[in-house]
Amino acid sequence: MTGFPLIIVFLLAIVCMILMISKLRIHPFLSIMTVSLVLGLIAGIPLVNQKQPDGTVVNGIATIIGQGFSGTFTSIGIVIILGALIGTVLEKTGAALKLADMTIHLVGKDHPVLAIELMGWVVSIPVFCDSGFVILNPIRKALVQRTGASSVAMSIALASGLYISHVFIPPTPGPIAAANTLGLGDNLLLLMGLGAVCSIFPLIAGYVWANKVGRKEKAGDEADAGEITKTYEELVAEYGELPSGWLSLAPIIVPIILMALASIASMAGWTGFIADLCNFLGTPIIALAVGTIFAIIQLKSVDKMNEFYKLTDDTLKTVGPILFVTAAGGVLGKVIASTDLVNYISAHADVLSTLGIFFPFLLSAILKSAQGSSTVALTTTAGIVQPLLPVLGFTTPVQIALVTLAIGAGAMTVSHANDSYFWVVTNFGEMTPEQGYKTETLNTLFMGIASIIEIFILSLFLH
Repeated sequence: MTGFPLIIVFLLAIVCMILMISKLRIHPFLSIMTVSLVLGLIAGIPLVNQKQPDGTVVNGIATIIGQGFSGTFTSIGIVIILGALIGTVLEKTGAALKLADMTIHLVGKDHPVLAIELMGWVVSIPVFCDSGFVILNPIRKALVQRTGASSVAMSIALASGLYISHVFIPPTPGPIAAANTLGLGDNLLLLMGLGAVCSIFPLIAGYVWANKVGRKEKAGDEADAGEITKTYEELVAEYGELPSGWLSLAPIIVPIILMALASIASMAGWTGFIADLCNFLGTPIIALAVGTIFAIIQLKSVDKMNEFYKLTDDTLKTVGPILFVTAAGGVLGKVIASTDLVNYISAHADVLSTLGIFFPFLLSAILKSAQGSSTVALTTTAGIVQPLLPVLGFTTPVQIALVTLAIGAGAMTVSHANDSYFWVVTNFGEMTPEQGYKTETLNTLFMGIASIIEIFILSLFLH
């Protein structure tokens, strides 16, 4: 099948996938794999490998599915596992809390809403936003008590900071998965830098909206001003002695430095042993492995090495579903690349290219709103967009990084009742679901729009 009918089949396949995930509650892995198989067969991919008269072999659908699945694991599996393990250790040792404390000292207690937003942004770089909100919520409540700031404003600001780095900045699994799918796996440092830059507009949008809505809505923990909440000291006491500031930062900052050295070595044209060493240590897998070593040292410093086995086991259980959904997204991308869809779109590129950077954003936003998971939206959209990158005119590492961030912007637009994070924010923020829609759902809409505006502006100047 080719031509316009194939476009119709492709669109129907995406709609079916969304319905399977959001309405029928079929697991994303099974939904994506099923749609990939059916789409491939309808598009004309043969059932088995076929040898052509010229000696070339046309792969069958089973081979293509296997290649898409294994290729994703080859490029990203270890990176996701190590990044998640670092995050788990930071949670367990209280290093995430230490990072939060360092942030608030940097910003100052006179700006609690800004402090809690930046705190969330820093902590969510290695830690899932759901976990980050749970970890930092006691500090949020204590700050509300200490400063008299609006509880709703503090909740939305914290949710904003956590969500932005969750979808923009590795080593969070979603951005890593999307980057690897789009061929940016060796340029994660570039994605980190641009992700930090592209956080500016949504951070401002989240801060402004948090203050605005905080003046209108009142949360349950504001109704009783005399309610006793955990103080910072009590929270620290639960962890015992916190790691030092350096040890808390090391698992995050050391991999960044190593990847930076590899980029510098490449750009400067270094040769010899030093260049080889920098390139080796700057490979994302090795850089995160070094970060993991520092995380283990951190665990040892707080005398919790006896829990390392369980932490690793829990991490593997957590990242398993992410890995499989990511691999399924890779299968879908491989199937799409094996059809005539890309050739047909290439022949009509003028129509699609008019959307430019907004195409991956809109596709990701549709997937996010429909099925709730930012990670699924990131990985699935990346798999769909990857074969279309040349058609859209995005070929350089900077352009592909901006596409990854556009997908991330869509992956936060919007969070509502089918998103677990929506319930974390509303429940821990002691808001009703109706308040959640008025505050958090609108917040993610405004942040998504602010993000894609900034990304679009950058795309005009960065090539």
